[in-house]
Amino acid sequence: MNFRKLIKIFIPKRLFTIIEPYGHFLEAFFFNLINFFPTRKLKVIGVTGTNGKTTTTLLIHNMLLEAGYKVGVMTTIGYGYGLNITPQIHHMTNVSTKEMLQRIKAMKKEGMEWLVLETTSHALAQYRVLLIPYNIAVFTNLTQEHLAYHKTFERYRQAKLKMFNMANNYKKGLRLGIVNADDQNADYFVNATKNHLTYGLKKGDLIAKNIKLNPESVTFQTKYNNQTYNILCHIPGTFNVYNSLATIAVGINLGLSKEQIEKGIANLKSVEGRMNLIDKGQNFTVIVDYAHSPDSFEKLFKDLKPIIKNKLIVLFGSLGGGDINKRSLQGKLAGQYADYIYICEEDDRQEPFENIMKDIISGIKPTGKKENIDYFLIHDRPTAIKAALSKAKKDDIVLLLGKGHEKTIEHADGEHPYNEIEITKQALVELGYTK
Repeated sequence: MNFRKLIKIFIPKRLFTIIEPYGHFLEAFFFNLINFFPTRKLKVIGVTGTNGKTTTTLLIHNMLLEAGYKVGVMTTIGYGYGLNITPQIHHMTNVSTKEMLQRIKAMKKEGMEWLVLETTSHALAQYRVLLIPYNIAVFTNLTQEHLAYHKTFERYRQAKLKMFNMANNYKKGLRLGIVNADDQNADYFVNATKNHLTYGLKKGDLIAKNIKLNPESVTFQTKYNNQTYNILCHIPGTFNVYNSLATIAVGINLGLSKEQIEKGIANLKSVEGRMNLIDKGQNFTVIVDYAHSPDSFEKLFKDLKPIIKNKLIVLFGSLGGGDINKRSLQGKLAGQYADYIYICEEDDRQEPFENIMKDIISGIKPTGKKENIDYFLIHDRPTAIKAALSKAKKDDIVLLLGKGHEKTIEHADGEHPYNEIEITKQALVELGYTK
């Protein structure tokens, strides 16, 4: 049953955007009702924010799993109970309420008592997570994203805050709010919680010290209540220091030991589409990452700058029909940090690639980069990937950004099968690297 479609039939179009949320609410409540409210007695850890949600969700899931919890997970890249993770087939993080509840029911039958749920602003605004009993709410960060849908940054932030408010309104109350103290929006989330634990690199209850970055991992230390945690995270980048700190905060609140927390983080060897190193014996570094926002671009480029021995080659596009304002910012950052840039499709959908390309180029040109010398326009993504890899020399770093784990690419005629990691491996083989 689709209540939104019913509403659309019987009301004027100009009123639809006002009334539509009620359709979302009725739809979510209906499916909870006919499924006998399957989230009852479930304990849920929600993770929301602009960047870092998936990695943080999987770090928490792995830590709890290692500690013996009966825990399931739902993220952008997959869902499942325990070690049995099914790849996400939809081009979205939080599926419809109907499908989400079906998955939860199946995992509860297997014994799931805890769920770590990556939660998006769209799902919160559209009531897809209605009646989810969040016990712990984690906020990673907030930057410009999804404004094509939310229209203003304030509405985007309010959608994220909804998860904390839902947790506070839950009859058992919010056990804990975990907030990135370094984020400029931190106070909004701290003030939404009765009990909170903060973290950061500059301030917070948990502060990372002695950070050491390399292309394969990151290590750091943090203290809480006179206990020192020595952390090894196999997913590199400063942003994964933040993700690990949020994970530590969850572990501390649940009473996990120092050893359980350290082991839980260290034992997650990789997250698909997040800083994945592709090695076919080439003498340059190739990384596939899901970064697709200006903030994630800037953090990634800054992390890599000190360890780049030669050139940085960056490949990316931008979502068709998405936030057009971020495109020039992506182009500007690439122009400032990269030596060579390849602009290609990401998910054009119904928008002409020429429009997306022009928006990105408007940010690149002021940095002094020249077309066909410093930046190249190749619409077909696999062709662009091969061209970027062909450009690479010894000790270069090639960054392939924006698709990460996704298994489809969207054109005007719909979704088509796509796998960035496998396409990259095949391109390296075709270039003569056969490890």
